[in-house]
Amino acid sequence: MAKKTAAATAPKYDNSWYKDLVVYQIWCRSFKDGNGDGIGDLWGVMEELDYIQSLGCNAIWFSPIYPSPQADYGYDIADYYDINPEYGDLKLFKKLLDDAHKRGMKVFMDLVVNHSSDECEWFQEACKSRDNPYHDYYIW
Repeated sequence: MAKKTAAATAPKYDNSWYKDLVVYQIWCRSFKDGNGDGIGDLWGVMEELDYIQSLGCNAIWFSPIYPSPQADYGYDIADYYDINPEYGDLKLFKKLLDDAHKRGMKVFMDLVVNHSSDECEWFQEACKSRDNPYHDYYIW
């Protein structure tokens, strides 16, 4: 009797989900100010989810919304695990995710690798030693 491979026994997964996406990219800072401070934010995005969906979009792609010293338009990320407080916080982002998912919309965040801020804890640790576990996070 022939052995079954993991691939042969794994459940079938529809990996074509992305082929029908219509993606709306959001630069949060300039999208819509929802809290009245003059800077676009997650509140503003949440207010416009129905509008974005009415355009035929079924996905949102956020340009970086992480905390950043803003020396490189937010691409100099200081903390990959949080939201820039000018845009909201993780609790608000979770609500935005839930609201988008209720509409059948997917949400993507820009993944900016090897481009963190010099204020990022990972980078500061990486600079200490070639033996530091964070050193391999970067291409030197």
